[in-house]
Amino acid sequence: MPPTPQHTRPGLLRQIGFFSATALVISNMVGTGIFATTGFMAADLGSPQLILACWGVGALFALAGALSYSELGVNFPSSGGEYVYLTHAYGPEWGFMTGWVSFFAGFSAPIAAAALAFSDYLGYFFPVLKQANAATVIGSGAFSLRLGAGQTMAAALIAGLTVLNCFGVGRTAKVQNVLTSTKLLVIAGFVILGFTVGAGDWHHFSQHAVRTSTVSLPTQFMISLLWVMVGYSGWNAATYVAEEVRRPERTLPAAIAAGSLTVAVLYLGLNMIYIYATPMEQLKGVIAVGTLSARNLFGPGIGGVFSALMAISIVSTVNAMVTIGPRVYYAMAKNRAFFPAAAKVSERWHTPVNAILAQGLCAIAMTVTPFPELVVYIGFSLTLFTVLSVASIFVFRKRPGWQRLKPLEFAWPLIPLSYILVGTCMMGYGVIWQPRASLTALATVGVGALVYRYGVRAPKDLNL
Repeated sequence: MPPTPQHTRPGLLRQIGFFSATALVISNMVGTGIFATTGFMAADLGSPQLILACWGVGALFALAGALSYSELGVNFPSSGGEYVYLTHAYGPEWGFMTGWVSFFAGFSAPIAAAALAFSDYLGYFFPVLKQANAATVIGSGAFSLRLGAGQTMAAALIAGLTVLNCFGVGRTAKVQNVLTSTKLLVIAGFVILGFTVGAGDWHHFSQHAVRTSTVSLPTQFMISLLWVMVGYSGWNAATYVAEEVRRPERTLPAAIAAGSLTVAVLYLGLNMIYIYATPMEQLKGVIAVGTLSARNLFGPGIGGVFSALMAISIVSTVNAMVTIGPRVYYAMAKNRAFFPAAAKVSERWHTPVNAILAQGLCAIAMTVTPFPELVVYIGFSLTLFTVLSVASIFVFRKRPGWQRLKPLEFAWPLIPLSYILVGTCMMGYGVIWQPRASLTALATVGVGALVYRYGVRAPKDLNL
């Protein structure tokens, strides 16, 4: 390649189309949540109907957020997502904090959780890879650290995809498209074959399990929505790579809406097949619910095939998040609102290599954290900043030149307001009933504020 002129800085290229953007949304959504949380919800709620209702409410909640983000994305077609929106709405300190939290809770922690779920699914063939079989456990409960073959496999997956993402978004997008197509075929095949030829039982939908949660059902329903929102998180994925999307004013809203609706249908179908395949009492506390359901539906042999395919599907989720996260840190550092090294773009590959590598190392370190604590920490953190971002629409609509999205005009302000109210309730219940993970999330925000105040300070004339 010819040398880059001294006065020209390498930048990101617009090479992501509608299909690739939609694939990022779907891959970033379909993964850890749907493949690994229904078993915990079975223990907390004990009712098939409440589990399905929780995922249904979550779908409406995610769609309201997706429509709101579409309007934000059309008006701010640059990489960075919430960082860009909150900086313009509330000032650079809030923009920095959302990027800071995104690094830990928005991407590194979800990458770690997805990689751990990947190991648990492979545990069907190699039991040593299951988290429950970790060789070394330091501490107990929420404060424990787990070290073993499962954590090593998760770290290896993260490391491999981190290196892949350093070599250009175009190459990564092609891999992502293949992985996403595989994921959709696996899920569709699992659901269709499960209902048509699987050895399930419709009576499972009328059977309840003994709850392990001691809080009331209405309260637990709101807490379980945090788990559900981890499953639905990712509907905003396309906004993080907006600077690399072709014709963002058209592609972003279409990709976000198409991805979100597709995932909502898939999630309801998957939860129904889980319940159809397995009694609620047997689902309780299981991480690899897909493996258990496949074995019950098709027997050990075919169940093993689906378990392997589901593990491959989770690779798609990890890869999507490894791709998207560094674009947030890049956008921040480019405006001197994050550590300068994150703004460095490879002259050869046109990727933010330093940001990609830093995120990979953080995610690898997080693989020693217990899975349930990771999920609540992620759910609380993501809900906090998406609520703040949706609320920013009320600020922006007062400013001249703002482009209003037609779908959001329907019954204004019902759609964004419902997202804000439900999200606030979820966080309130989280602090009361899941204080360790929720307060850790708030502490992450607080540390970010201190780092901004006494370390990194963004200039007032941001160019976003």
